[in-house]
Amino acid sequence: MGKIHHLITQLGRDQARALQTEPEQRALVNIAAAVLEEERQDLGITYSGFALTALPHRRLPDDQPWERRGHRIRLLIEPGRLPIRNGGFKLYGVPYGSRARMILLYLQTRALQTDSREVELGRSMHEWLDRMGLSVGGQTYRDIREQASRIAACNLTFAWEDTNSVGFEKSSIVKGGVHFSTNANADQGTLWEDRVLLSEAFFRELKAHPVPIWEPALRHIQNNSTSIDIYIWMAYRLHSLSRSTTITWPAVFEQFGAGYSRLRDFRKRFTEALQLALAVYPDANVDVEEHGLVLHPSPPPIPERKLAQLSR
Repeated sequence: MGKIHHLITQLGRDQARALQTEPEQRALVNIAAAVLEEERQDLGITYSGFALTALPHRRLPDDQPWERRGHRIRLLIEPGRLPIRNGGFKLYGVPYGSRARMILLYLQTRALQTDSREVELGRSMHEWLDRMGLSVGGQTYRDIREQASRIAACNLTFAWEDTNSVGFEKSSIVKGGVHFSTNANADQGTLWEDRVLLSEAFFRELKAHPVPIWEPALRHIQNNSTSIDIYIWMAYRLHSLSRSTTITWPAVFEQFGAGYSRLRDFRKRFTEALQLALAVYPDANVDVEEHGLVLHPSPPPIPERKLAQLSR
């Protein structure tokens, strides 16, 4: 258990807060305490490729592709087009930000829960978004609709590298299904009326390489896309370690540093996002050192019995 969680357990939330001198630290105490009080054990699933690479955090020009490199893996996301009601096709840029990540999490989790490429966008998604703290109305509704359309339109290429060769899988996430209305005044119910079909290639890779995560943790960081990426990365890496491992700052920068030109600027922001991710992953054991991050073997972010259910 992390230091902040130990403090809360020993002293209680109020005393642990009183010991913090910075507002940011007091906010972390509140989040960590809320996580310790969580009773839900809902299981979420994401594809391992998204634990080593990630979507952009901010909007790009609509015609600009996105490329990221992780450890022996590269991700290319290319913009795509969807049909519009009165004829023709509209170009959608690549998905970005925390809303796109949360929609992807829902699609992947429901696909594996039902063992089906066809995923409902009706009541099930509405209830899930509400459970995750995303009230579907106003600007949140518009953001979700926009990011869902970007996910439906884009094309993915994951490339895996080894010593002698490069293998790749090129596909889309969504093969077909509903296209969300572009009318900003459309009834919000139109978002939830249909289903989408995940591509066969993406569904196959998801089933072969799932990363279990704890849904309640994501609810507490659902507005911070960097913390979401770090949490998923830790969920993938920490429980599989057999010994402590150092990740140098240049290596961390290569994976997470999109949008930063200088390593020193990135380190400050990354460390802040890391602390938030650690607040919702009590058993994660990660040290921040001058030379980089030291990852220690840690329990998975969800109970072992839930992992057993996944493997059946």
